[in-house]
This record gives sequence, structure tokens and C-alpha cells, in this order.
Amino acid sequence: MVLKTTLCRFSGLRIYPGKGVLFIRTDSSQYLFLNKKCRSLFFNKKRPAKLAWTFAYRKAHKKDQVNESSRKKRRNTGKSAIRSIAGVSMEVINKKRTEKPEVRQASRDAALREIKDRAKKVKAERAAAAKSGSKAPVAKTVKGKGR
Repeated sequence: MVLKTTLCRFSGLRIYPGKGVLFIRTDSSQYLFLNKKCRSLFFNKKRPAKLAWTFAYRKAHKKDQVNESSRKKRRNTGKSAIRSIAGVSMEVINKKRTEKPEVRQASRDAALREIKDRAKKVKAERAAAAKSGSKAPVAKTVKGKGR
């Protein structure tokens, strides 16, 4: 025959049929205690985790853990997926990645040189137009939208 047991709300120990003290609060919550000792400790607002004989204490202090494995669980770290970005294909990305720093610096310098040359050319055109005094149309670089 199997007996239906309940757990004490304070100690966590089993309460067999016919035993225990039931306390019903005014908000209709039920507390079933094993004995008067558990009941009085609960009313005195003692913390079960600080009393060595309660299950809360044993759980808080890692007692009774027989099925704990000796090896720690390992987490598999996800590898970052290498994918093409927006308008650039994977071949171009890999080519840039394997490029040597000297080559990369040279291409950067060339791009800067081209931008500076373009700016000088526009400046020279403006200066020539100002010298001649004529109102010849000069190409302007417009920044921003809607201007």
C-alpha cells in the first residue's frame, strides 16, 4: 500500500497521513508543517536555509548530490558563419583578406591621391574662372540631399 505524503512548507521533510499542523492564512494560502517546531520557527520568521536540518539548507549548501558527474559539461561555441555582404561576393572578400598589408596600403594611398587630384582640379577651374571674370558655369560638388 502506498501512502500519500506531503512536504512540510518549512523543513521540506515528508508528512505522513494523520500528522502535521495546517495553518491557513487570511489570504487563504495554506501552510502544512511537520510539527510544532517547524510551525514556531516559521512564525518567528526564521530562514530554513540557515538551519542545518532542513532540505533548504542542504540544497543551498550543495549536500546530497550523489548523481553529480565528475566531468563538467562543455559548451559548444558556435562558429561564426562567413557569408558574402550586400553587394560584395565571397571571392572579393577572401581576396581582400589575403591581401598583403603593403598592397592594401598602396591601394589606399592611390585612392587618396586620386581624391586630392580631383579636388585640386576643381580648385584650379574655380581660380581660372575667377581670374577671367566671366560667369562661366563651374562644376560644384554638392553635399547632402535636396540641395
